[in-house]
Amino acid sequence: MKGVTVFMGSPHKGGATHRAARKFLDDLESFGDVEGEIVVLSDYGIGVCRGCKVCFERGEERCPLKDDRDALIAKITNSDGVVFASPNYSFQVSAVMKIFLDRLGFLFHRPCFYGKTATSISVYGIYGGSKIVKYLDFCGGGLGFNVVKGCAINTLEPMTDEALAKMEKKLAKLSRRFHARLLRPTDATPSLFQLMAFRMGRTGIKQQLGEDKRDYVYYRDHGWFDSDHYYPTRLGPFKKVAGAIFDWAAGRIYRPREG
Repeated sequence: MKGVTVFMGSPHKGGATHRAARKFLDDLESFGDVEGEIVVLSDYGIGVCRGCKVCFERGEERCPLKDDRDALIAKITNSDGVVFASPNYSFQVSAVMKIFLDRLGFLFHRPCFYGKTATSISVYGIYGGSKIVKYLDFCGGGLGFNVVKGCAINTLEPMTDEALAKMEKKLAKLSRRFHARLLRPTDATPSLFQLMAFRMGRTGIKQQLGEDKRDYVYYRDHGWFDSDHYYPTRLGPFKKVAGAIFDWAAGRIYRPREG
């Protein structure tokens, strides 16, 4: 059985976002090999990031906020797939969803969820749903997931029968794509942008940080300073050359300044 967790950014458990999340999981579970859970983020204590950078420099276990962050990370770790679901609040994700993603900031530096699948659901009334899906999918990629492009659900509340039918059709299509990717856990070859972000980021860490910084130690211990990417992959000739160029360019950008 595959475990899928929906992290819901709406505190309204009877609202359209919750209905969309439940419908998506029902469709997934109908395949017979998936067990789902909806995690309502507002049910957990998640403090607002203080920007102290302790997680980057000394390790996430030293974060001064002692809350439910690690319990939520454990749910991701124990899942084969995750869904980020958020309503449109002021043309962006809800506050609790943004706080949750902010508290995962150190994992954008040290992505560890490769081999897992992620997607997103955004529920909006007038405008902004597609932008939210793009943002959540981008975050999923940054955390290391294999991302299945999410979907934006356009509806007002109470939902009409027509809106409900459209939502169900979209979610059924998304569940099929997500299920197919879930059963194929190998990682895709990194895109040119992903390759650039990794190679230039790791060069900056190698040349500007030292043994006293968690990011440096993590990269060193995982062999990332010498690898093609942060997960095992085979690069074609073009991306091998591109990777070497990114390494060279980053080396010049981050080279130690004299004086």
